[in-house]
Amino acid sequence: MANHAAVFCRKELRTFFDSHIAYIVITIFLLICGWFFFSDLFLVNQASMRNLFNIIPFIFMFFVPAVTMRLISEEKRSGTIEVLVTLPVRDHEIILGKFLAGLILIAVAVILTLVYAITLSGIGDFDFGSVVSGYVGLIFLGAAYLSIGIFTSSLTQNQIVAFITSFVIIFALFMLDKVLMFMPTLLASFLEYLSVSYHFSNISRGVIDSRDVIYYLSLIFFFLFLAVRALENRKWR
Repeated sequence: MANHAAVFCRKELRTFFDSHIAYIVITIFLLICGWFFFSDLFLVNQASMRNLFNIIPFIFMFFVPAVTMRLISEEKRSGTIEVLVTLPVRDHEIILGKFLAGLILIAVAVILTLVYAITLSGIGDFDFGSVVSGYVGLIFLGAAYLSIGIFTSSLTQNQIVAFITSFVIIFALFMLDKVLMFMPTLLASFLEYLSVSYHFSNISRGVIDSRDVIYYLSLIFFFLFLAVRALENRKWR
C-alpha cells in the first residue's frame, strides 16, 4: 500500500511543480501572509505571530480548495480515472497518495512562513512554545481542509464546482463556533466541538490536547473515507 500511495504522491508532486501550480499558489500565499505580518509590524507596531496564525486559517479556506479542486475532478474530466481504477491498486491508495502530495505542498507553504518567525525572534517577544504549537495547529488544520477538498473533488469532474463545494463545507465548519450565542446551551457545546477553528485556537495557544488531535484525525479520516467511497461507487456506474 505504501509503495502505491508513494507513487501517486510523487506523480501529483511532479504535476504541481512541473506545471508551476505549486510556485504560483505558494507565492500568492506567502505574499498575503507577508502583507498581514508586516502590516502589524510597521503600521500597528506589533511584533507577534498571533495575528498571522489568526489569519492563515481564513486564507486556507481559499488556498486549500484551490490546491485540491483538480486532484480527482481533473482525472474524471480527462478520463484517466477510468484507467486508474482498473490498475492493480486500491482506491484508498489513490486517495492517500493525492492527500500526501497536497499535504506536502501545504506543509512547504506553511514552513516557508518561518521567515516571519525568524524575523520576529530578532526584534520582538518570541514565545517559542506558542509558535511551535501554532505551526502544528496549522498543519492539522490544513490536512483537515485538504481531506474535505479531496472528497468534494471526487464527487465531480468540474473543478469550479469542487472548489465551491469544499469552500462551503470548510466555511461552515469554520463558522460553527461563531454562532454559539444564538444556540441553546446543549447544542452550542456540540457545535463548538465540531468547529475547526475552536480546536485550532486551542492548539495555537500552546496547548496540544489529545482531544483536539483526535478531532482533526477523525475529521481527516472521515472525509478521506467518503472520497474512497466515491471512487468505489464510480466502478459500478
